[in-house]
Amino acid sequence: MKAVAVTRARTGRPHAIPPVPAAAAPARVALLGTGTVGTAVIERLAQWTGTPLGAGVSLVHVANSRRAASATLGMAPREILRVMQSQPRPSRLDQVPAVLRGDGAQIVVDATASAAVAERHAEWLAQGIHVVTACKLGQGTGLAQWRRIRAGCLHGNTAYGDSATVGAGLPLLRSIRDLQAGGDRILAIAGVLSGSLAWLFNHYDGLRPFSGFVREARDAGFTEPDPREDLSGEDVRRKLLILARSAGVELESSEVDVDSLVPATLAGLARDDVDGALPLLDTPLRERFAAARKDGCKLRFIARLENIRGGTGDARVGLEALPEDHPLAGGAGTDNKVAIWSDRYREQPLVIQGPGAGAEVTAAGLLDDVLRIVTGA
Repeated sequence: MKAVAVTRARTGRPHAIPPVPAAAAPARVALLGTGTVGTAVIERLAQWTGTPLGAGVSLVHVANSRRAASATLGMAPREILRVMQSQPRPSRLDQVPAVLRGDGAQIVVDATASAAVAERHAEWLAQGIHVVTACKLGQGTGLAQWRRIRAGCLHGNTAYGDSATVGAGLPLLRSIRDLQAGGDRILAIAGVLSGSLAWLFNHYDGLRPFSGFVREARDAGFTEPDPREDLSGEDVRRKLLILARSAGVELESSEVDVDSLVPATLAGLARDDVDGALPLLDTPLRERFAAARKDGCKLRFIARLENIRGGTGDARVGLEALPEDHPLAGGAGTDNKVAIWSDRYREQPLVIQGPGAGAEVTAAGLLDDVLRIVTGA
């Protein structure tokens, strides 16, 4: 395969976002989720205090699944979080539209992994509330819900900021949409879409047990607390569905073929028993690593959308042995790396690479989408 065009994404605010208009009323933002990503959003907003960026955005509400707090006049982002922690009131999703009422754009930032919150996205959009999210459960599950979100945007004349759902804010979805807006057809997409699985196969050496690397990744926060959620490929399936639907291929979840790394015995265990059974992964992965190395290849967990035609395509997710010079075989750490073939990138795919996991880059991606809504970019 020929050399490829590579874009390595920055983690800061893209220069393409224009300044916030000075005369515009600040956007009113409700942040849902105060875990690592939500906390990083608050820290980033705090750093904007006294800057033109901060003047365009007002955090008015913070909530998690149990507690909530709304801002009083002039309250700083960190102070709202402290109030939520020390003097909380019960958290209710039905209170979100009321706390957002006022001048300026109304925006929900969903930093949760909650299906219940994702179920509200279409409703809020239809009510005129913009939604910015890192949660894949809105667009990456059933096709009917994806269509409700699209209908909500049309009905409410609102935007759905989804940059952080795939690649932690890398310009993947935006690039696909921009290519199509320029008249390009997307021909195929393939890539490493999981930061946790990228880390595992960038570090696994075939000598030490794979289970040890899984524990190390889990303890570092790269995987979910139950690493089967990453190893099963379900997270990658959702991301591939989001990419496919953005490319005009409206697949159902069942149409993505997923080759899980989790053996049936491990999959059936209670969560408390998983750690002791992780060595069940060792022999199969050692054998696959040895076979790949013998052929001069590297193991990578790849998502593919191919044979795109007439709104359909073939989608699959699983572990592959790639030649060392393959455009998707490189990378380091938690890097995501995605190749996009289109009419203009038919021979040499556009390759986008950058950190695919991490609270700070995800928070930056969320707030970049907020700024695009505020500025109309």
